Amino acid sequence: MLEKIIKENESAWDKRSENGDRWSTVVSAEEVAKARTGDWHIIVTPEKPVPRNWFPDNLAGKKVLCLASGGGQQGPILAAAGADVTVFDNSTGQLEKDKYAAKRDGLEIKTVQGNMQDLSAFADASFDLIVHPWSNNYIDDILPVWRECARVLKTGGILISGFGSPLEYIFDLEKFEQGHLELKYSIPYADIDHLDDPKVREITQAEGYSWGHPIEEQIQGQISAGFVIAGFYEDRGCWMFDNYINTSMATKAVKV
Repeated sequence: MLEKIIKENESAWDKRSENGDRWSTVVSAEEVAKARTGDWHIIVTPEKPVPRNWFPDNLAGKKVLCLASGGGQQGPILAAAGADVTVFDNSTGQLEKDKYAAKRDGLEIKTVQGNMQDLSAFADASFDLIVHPWSNNYIDDILPVWRECARVLKTGGILISGFGSPLEYIFDLEKFEQGHLELKYSIPYADIDHLDDPKVREITQAEGYSWGHPIEEQIQGQISAGFVIAGFYEDRGCWMFDNYINTSMATKAVKV
């Protein structure tokens, strides 16, 4: 069942990529040109740039894995800044955006398709830095992701992750879209458990299946995998209650 859902999420993201999803808008040639001069930033949550002091002082030659990070956003900027970049994503459509940017701007970017829970394509201690934007709500279990990140990072390597609060999953979706907040679901949440709800089915068909993971699994999951949390910030998400509470967050973790 989960293998089927991974394939369906791949197709959903291929369509979202075609339709110009916010995570599928390729950075401009001007942004890439600036990155070549050292003037750059990336995001792993909807709005706030990742602090530059979260990155190594010099990216030149650093091996970077952009994890579940297709869409032509993080990869091209980091490659232009001098990193040796591999973009890994479940969606071929998303990876095509990175290939497009690489061809347009003369960048070296490797692309690999796969499920973020399985990084067996990479040897132990292959990377200096992993950038993992807001995406792990599209898999059922995030703990294997943290373990795999720890395996493929070198000791002292950095993992920068963005993720959403599970708050977005606790409300009746149809009423939510009408501006009414009515509690309906509990966390952990899974779309596949609620396909009797027509609105859930509608959203999964358009956007893919998603899961609401406890924040404990997001943060303690990294710690248990062998990381120390060295940075944290909150950001707005994409929901009407972002006017009251931030619903996105990011962490910097260091492999010890």
